[in-house]
Amino acid sequence: MSPKPPRSRNRQRDAARTAAFRVLRAVSADGAYANLELARRRAGLAPADAGFATELVSGTCRALGSYDQIIERAAGRPVRSLQPAVVDALRLGTHQLLAMRVPTHAALSTTVDLAALEVGERVTGLVNAVLRRVAERDWAGWLEVLGEGEDDLGRLALAHQHPRWVVEAWARVLPADELAAALAADNVAPVPNLVVRPGLATVAELGGEPARWSPYGAYRDGDPATLPAVAEGRAGVQDEGSQLVALALARADAPDGEWLDLCAGPGGKSALLAGLARAAGTRLVASELQPHRARLVAENLRAYPEPNRPVTIVADGTRPAWREGSFARVLADVPCTGLGALRRRPESRWRRRPEDLPGLVDLQRRLLATAIASVKPGGVVAYVTCSPHPDETADVVAGVAGATVIEAPSLLPEVPECGSGPFVQLWPHRHGTDAMFLAMLRRADR
Repeated sequence: MSPKPPRSRNRQRDAARTAAFRVLRAVSADGAYANLELARRRAGLAPADAGFATELVSGTCRALGSYDQIIERAAGRPVRSLQPAVVDALRLGTHQLLAMRVPTHAALSTTVDLAALEVGERVTGLVNAVLRRVAERDWAGWLEVLGEGEDDLGRLALAHQHPRWVVEAWARVLPADELAAALAADNVAPVPNLVVRPGLATVAELGGEPARWSPYGAYRDGDPATLPAVAEGRAGVQDEGSQLVALALARADAPDGEWLDLCAGPGGKSALLAGLARAAGTRLVASELQPHRARLVAENLRAYPEPNRPVTIVADGTRPAWREGSFARVLADVPCTGLGALRRRPESRWRRRPEDLPGLVDLQRRLLATAIASVKPGGVVAYVTCSPHPDETADVVAGVAGATVIEAPSLLPEVPECGSGPFVQLWPHRHGTDAMFLAMLRRADR
């Protein structure tokens, strides 16, 4: 028989674990993004507690599916049969037991107290018993148990805490000897990347280390909001991969005329493109379907003055509010699974499902068709996804009509090993960026 947990009068509330639990509940129950919810919750924590809560949330989200399998084995029942809040408490406890330098007794007692205070005294016996069974093995021991009967891909998925279908997709586009490194890179939190708005700020103002390839970027730890350039809208936070795909569009040969960001929200790429367009003597039109995201775009563009001040509009990219052939360049950064940004949003690997792809792919094809129709003859389109999944990338471009694919890697000659045929495919393990995909297309002359 498992020892009984302490009585309720002895319960101790731990600020870091309470914050982590509430973040995980928001992620599990409400579909919140862990990084955004965590930023909101950690504001009131002491620095040490904020760091502990960050590792607890991020690590638990990365391993969510693997931990659920372990919890099922330890509980002897499916996780879906347990109260969702209890499952989240068990996930946090499992991460402390298997992946953090938390003594077993501390992981057990604090998780039982957390469950009592946040869920109810009645669940403490279950939480205590399940976690004691989890603690009977270390992570390597559980991998051995879970990997019985799995093939190489299945064991790789378990070891690197990815769903199998994601590993299978990566295996379609990566050399076999890079697969493990790519999966491992998804589990390493990136150093914050900053970017200046061209013409409004300099990289030197950002401090930190200049980016490897983007002339507008820098790597810098700490809170970016403390920088005057960021607070004033003259710079922002943006992964270097996103900077590079915008830069490639600006470098391509194209006719004169305005530029369009077809799916602009939340506006990071728009803010960089707007400065590049102004330098070229034209302006950017940023179009976004959702009004609240359009407001974010406008906020990101607020520092740009006349002349050629960028314009933000609310419009449906599949039903354009402009005439055909209105623009010289179009960025189509389309909605996608986001599997290229698992370093930043680790929960996405478990939130997304293979059945999400058909609907997204249909939308991506329609948006790409709009983008091509929106440029002048000879105009260029950058088709971009934050996903390396072939269904969302090369397969979408393969069915295109009215345009020819041009060599995207030639537009980023400073970036090594970025070519995948005529496309650019960036990777965390190769480039230290999100796994951004870029195809460049030129509209056929009439």
